[in-house]
Amino acid sequence: MTRSFGSQMRMLREARGLPLSALAEQVPADKGHLSRIENGRRKPTEELARRIDNALEARGELIACLHLDVASAVDARPWETAELLRRLQASDTTPATIETLQVTINELCCEYGWRDARQLRAEGQGWLREVVRLLQQPVGLVQHQDLLVCAGWLALLIGCVEYDLGMRAGAEATRVAARRLGEEAGHAGITGWAWEMSAWFALTQSRHTAVLAAARAGQEVAGSTPVTVQLIAQEAKALGRLGDIKGVRAALDHGRELLDRLPAADRPDNHFEVDPAKWLFYAMDAYRLAGDDVLAEHYAREVIRNGVAPDGSERSPMRSAEAHLTLAVTAARSGDLEKAVGTGITAFSGTRRSLPSLLLLAGEVDVELHRRYPHEQATAEFSEALRALR
Repeated sequence: MTRSFGSQMRMLREARGLPLSALAEQVPADKGHLSRIENGRRKPTEELARRIDNALEARGELIACLHLDVASAVDARPWETAELLRRLQASDTTPATIETLQVTINELCCEYGWRDARQLRAEGQGWLREVVRLLQQPVGLVQHQDLLVCAGWLALLIGCVEYDLGMRAGAEATRVAARRLGEEAGHAGITGWAWEMSAWFALTQSRHTAVLAAARAGQEVAGSTPVTVQLIAQEAKALGRLGDIKGVRAALDHGRELLDRLPAADRPDNHFEVDPAKWLFYAMDAYRLAGDDVLAEHYAREVIRNGVAPDGSERSPMRSAEAHLTLAVTAARSGDLEKAVGTGITAFSGTRRSLPSLLLLAGEVDVELHRRYPHEQATAEFSEALRALR
């Protein structure tokens, strides 16, 4: 679940039936050095990683993986949130102001898109400690159930933020704990979102068949709920990566049809709600991955337009950043180097970002630039800006 550069490289190489010796000839590089990279005993340079990415036709996936490995190394306490969640099990509970707690958690989920990630994680863990304290005192079954649901939503939120920060191991442990809480509480929404997180993690780690498996497993438990729409969106993204354009269109049509049948979200800014504006973001990503640049660019511009509040402030910086990178990809493919680099670097200016998603998409831009304009100064400037993200 926390795939490193070496294991991702091996998976791609073996999927192509390519012996290590043959890869070494294509890169070119020393076979023994490549073996040590695959086994995790050595880290590649950026130049070598780019050559390996090109040889394996990884479309920037390995570039992103290299940068994410560096970012994830800061996760010194990966099991911190999961340890708090384990303390929930077999605890007594006591009556508490559940409604106030629910309102607070809802507000935290609405702050996900713009608030500083480390601050949001810290506050989420603080409220999780409060839930643990309440569960240590005996109350009735209903209050116990409500507190488990509160803990489940907090775990989902914290897990998302942890993954945004590059804390792969901690985020996965938190996600698993959230799914167990959802199952214990009988809450299909929480369980479904835990599966959606699994699909998201797999997508950014380039495990496309695992995305499809998680998305479809989540749909089975979630039913006709908002998370099902997002699970279908993740399925569409994976199909796009696999080059199944017909499957992308079918999945997007299915998801849009379900979204139109659902009641409008009371708080569309809640990260665990799905609204038409967010659906544009999913469509943008899926069509870019499928190579449909016209539709990808159309949806990217809509995402950027919808992300600007009436007062001119940015209300969805993470979506806007990925929309700018989508425009950078399409500009590079159409031959506009200046636009590709300028638009791409603009995406790095925000302080609120989802590092794995940003690195994966930036890796696509990096590969396109080095493939088409390998000796241009602008290409080197983009690579340096990408390196600074870590």
